[in-house]
Amino acid sequence: MTSSPILPLATVLRRSLPVLLGTALLAGCSADGKDQPTAEAPLELPVTTLQPTEQELFHDYVANVQAVRNVEVRAQVAGFLEHIYVDEGRQVKKGQPLFRLNASAYQNSVNQARAAVSGAQAQARAARLEMERVKLLVDKNIIAKTELALSQTKVKDADARVADAQATEAAARLKLSFTLVRAPFDGVIDRIPLKVGSVVEEGTLLTTVSDLRSVFAYFNVAEGEYLEYTKARQRHPERHTDSVSLTMADGSRYPQAGIIETTESEFNESTGSLAFRARFANPQRMLKHGATGRIRLTNTLPEALLVPQKAVFEIQDKNYVYVVDSVNQVHMRNFKPQTRSGLFYVVKEGLKPGERIVYEGTAGLKNGQHIRPRAVAPDSVLASAR
Repeated sequence: MTSSPILPLATVLRRSLPVLLGTALLAGCSADGKDQPTAEAPLELPVTTLQPTEQELFHDYVANVQAVRNVEVRAQVAGFLEHIYVDEGRQVKKGQPLFRLNASAYQNSVNQARAAVSGAQAQARAARLEMERVKLLVDKNIIAKTELALSQTKVKDADARVADAQATEAAARLKLSFTLVRAPFDGVIDRIPLKVGSVVEEGTLLTTVSDLRSVFAYFNVAEGEYLEYTKARQRHPERHTDSVSLTMADGSRYPQAGIIETTESEFNESTGSLAFRARFANPQRMLKHGATGRIRLTNTLPEALLVPQKAVFEIQDKNYVYVVDSVNQVHMRNFKPQTRSGLFYVVKEGLKPGERIVYEGTAGLKNGQHIRPRAVAPDSVLASAR
């Protein structure tokens, strides 16, 4: 066995120096970190879980308010306006006098008609006396029976003249009664355009009377929303009533709730909408005929799936969210909303209860990217939007 020769120290150092320098250089590069790649930490983003919840959906519609009864009071005869018994905006009772027209000409017509009736009645009495006289003569065979038939015909003619005169008198009295214009029902007097002394023609508008104890609110509902409302009532009749609320022109809520009474039977071809009518009690006469407002129609969804608007982004008019899978990887998902409710979309299809979505910070995310989720309770999401 031969032993290896022992090399001098200088020779060992000379051979090892390049290796030592290379190792040191590599170690320096790694410590600097510029040339050695490192893994990027995943983003921490808020994530919430979709859970079904009972939700009330609101749809607002422009409403036109009309009095239950709103009647134009017009003159039924011509004449001069002789007296005005009421003032604009006043309450009136049914049958209360409102206006009087000059009645002298109509009173004269009544007097003439009455005189004509008296004359016709006198002629009828004379005809009957004549008929009785002729009957006696016929019974004694003094004159022919044809004379009796003739006298009976004269009596009938006289009676017809009496009836005609009485009808003329009744018409004259009716016209005379039209000179005193009365309230058709309990209500409120509107504007009175004429003054005392004005010439009034038959059909001239004197004023309008409005019955404001309750009012109608008419509003138009689009076909899709009408079907949504109808189906919701059929599925859950115990949750849906015909009650609606009214927001007045100043933005305040009318204190009385209204009830939907009826709908039209046909959709409007030009607008594709259906007219609804709701009735509101109006004890304080706050609502006036011709007023405007907004009707709020409410639908209750017992298991609505809500997606916050913060989580939604649009691509080519389609709505997307990032769904987080079990390994915290995000995936773009398209969904169809049924409607919007406040700061939420109500999901129609595309998402399911229990799925996790990125609640906020979707800008810059990429499909398939890993994140570090920070759980946000669904109740907190709902509360933050109120």
